[in-house]
Amino acid sequence: MRINLNDIFNMPTAVIYEPDKFRSASGVVIDSRQKVKNSIFVAIRGKNFDGHDFVKQAVQKGAAAVVINNRKLSRYDDLNAAIITVKNTVKAYGYLAKVWRRKSNAKVISLTGSNGKTTTKEMLSTLLETKYKVVKTERNNNNQIGVPLTILNVKPETEVLILEHGTNHPGEIAYTAEIAEPDFALITNIGASHLQFFNNIEGVLEEKFSLFKTTLEHNGKIFVNSDDAFLRKAISRINDKITFGFKGKPDVKGRIISYDEFGHPEIEICYKNKVMKIKLPLLGKANASNFLAAVAVALRMGVGKGNLIKATRSLKSVRGRLNLNVLNDFVLIDDTYNSNPVSVAEAVAVMKKIKACSTKVLILGDMLELGAESKSLHSELAKEISTLKKFEVLTIGKNMKALADALGSKAKHFTSRKSLNKHLSKMELKGKCFLVKGSRGMMMEEFVDSIKIRNEE
Repeated sequence: MRINLNDIFNMPTAVIYEPDKFRSASGVVIDSRQKVKNSIFVAIRGKNFDGHDFVKQAVQKGAAAVVINNRKLSRYDDLNAAIITVKNTVKAYGYLAKVWRRKSNAKVISLTGSNGKTTTKEMLSTLLETKYKVVKTERNNNNQIGVPLTILNVKPETEVLILEHGTNHPGEIAYTAEIAEPDFALITNIGASHLQFFNNIEGVLEEKFSLFKTTLEHNGKIFVNSDDAFLRKAISRINDKITFGFKGKPDVKGRIISYDEFGHPEIEICYKNKVMKIKLPLLGKANASNFLAAVAVALRMGVGKGNLIKATRSLKSVRGRLNLNVLNDFVLIDDTYNSNPVSVAEAVAVMKKIKACSTKVLILGDMLELGAESKSLHSELAKEISTLKKFEVLTIGKNMKALADALGSKAKHFTSRKSLNKHLSKMELKGKCFLVKGSRGMMMEEFVDSIKIRNEE
């Protein structure tokens, strides 16, 4: 797997200077601290650094060529290397990733969704690693930079590449999907996320569904959550699909048999007249749905029942996503990674299933990027929360004030982080189950730490 000069000739807007100095490249990098020798260095301008400031350093480290913005060419008159100028270095980076993807023999599995995509990706990786050499999206590398970065991590021995596609602006998934050219695509669900940019759920569906469109255009196969009404309607006329769900007659059918006292489900899965029962070490029905999605793909990839059951035992929740902490006299659930109306409802459903403690305490921060409907979407959470038998709600953030008002005496709103922390420092913990949740920008993990400190007292 190498990128040669012929690959560069078709790069949009590219002009090659000193082509005789170009050497066949063994990789592509955007960080001069990485292994630059014999790689193409692409100079990208980010929030904190401009890659153009490190071009000369990359050449000194042995870069095979450098890709720069065409307006920056005059800065490098004395550079002793092949220089490729382009109009947009981010798009050039995506183009090179697409070249790399086509040189690989790995099967590409792309997934997206309003909720659960990272958890599903991690589950799927664990299941497939029982049979294949897998490369997957790490951390939050799921955007126009992160997807190419992950593709370029593929080695000749890689057999499966699992890509997570994120978005908060129209067109992002279509762009990254076209780079990835997936063999298989999965959408976990469609919900009210990033409405600030997509206006309504139909806009979210259109953005996510672009992953399916691109996959089908490249003769790939799609995996559809048939329990999701938006997805079910959107794929009604598509034949080349595999469905999964808990309702109706999907290709991969799940049934939750029971929950233990902490909300771990036992699941029965039926596929082609074969049945298996698995105890899931993660919480709630939402994770059961994520798991069912991962199993559907793994079964299609030929992973056997024995390996599926064995791998499931080693599954762990992703940090900040329904992490269960059973402490001295109480239970703490850390769900602080992100938040939207669907994921809050799912977290409340988890709280209902936990029988180990009677009183449920929800510590909720704002759900961000919900646009004009933000306050109403916050206040509407009161309906779901009120179905809990015995509960308290502590809120923080200007939009969560709407939820506190809707709940009345059952809620207490805090206008500062200091005041909420002070309240937690004096609160009786014994016998309670705490859920801490909010959008990433609310940094709700601070309150998780505050409660954990109380446990050590």
